[in-house]
Amino acid sequence: MRWTMTLLAVTLMASGCDKEEAAQGAATTMNDPAPVIAVAAAPIDLPTVMVYKSESCGCCSGWVEHLEAAGFTVEARNMDYLTTVKTDAGVPVHLSSCHTALVGGYVVEGHVPADVIKRMLAERPTIAGIAVPGMPMGSPGMEGPNPQPYQVMSFDHQGEDGVYAEVDPR
Repeated sequence: MRWTMTLLAVTLMASGCDKEEAAQGAATTMNDPAPVIAVAAAPIDLPTVMVYKSESCGCCSGWVEHLEAAGFTVEARNMDYLTTVKTDAGVPVHLSSCHTALVGGYVVEGHVPADVIKRMLAERPTIAGIAVPGMPMGSPGMEGPNPQPYQVMSFDHQGEDGVYAEVDPR
C-alpha cells in the first residue's frame, strides 16, 4: 500500500501537481479505488524484441510490423540459416516456424500475436517461451482469406509443451 501511494504521488507530481497537492491527491485516492486502478493499468515499458528471420520472408516482415504497431521496439536480424538460433533457444522442432524472437528472457517462435506476448511478459510464467507452430492463416503476418483459429503453445526447458492461448482471428 505504501508503494502504491508513493507511485500515485509521483504520478500526480509528474502530471503537474506540486508535492503538497500530490500527497493530498494520493491520500484521497487511497479511499477511492478507481484512480488506483487507472495507475495500475498505466502502460509498461516493453522490452526490445530481437527477431531472427530470413531477409526474403514477407510474412516475417509483416509480423515485425505487427509488433511495432503494438508498441514494441524490434531489432530484426536477417539470417540465411535459422536452425542454430532455434536449437540454441530451445525451440522444440515440432513447434518451429519461420522466425525466432527473444524478448524479456523468453523465446517467441513464429506468428504469436503481440497481445499474447504482452500477457506472457506481464505474467512471467516459468516457461522457456511460446510458439505458433507453422504459419496459420490469420495469424499476424499471415493475414489473408479464410483465417483459422489456432493455438499458441508454451514450452519449457525440458521440452514439455502445452496450450498457452487460443486465438480466433475471424
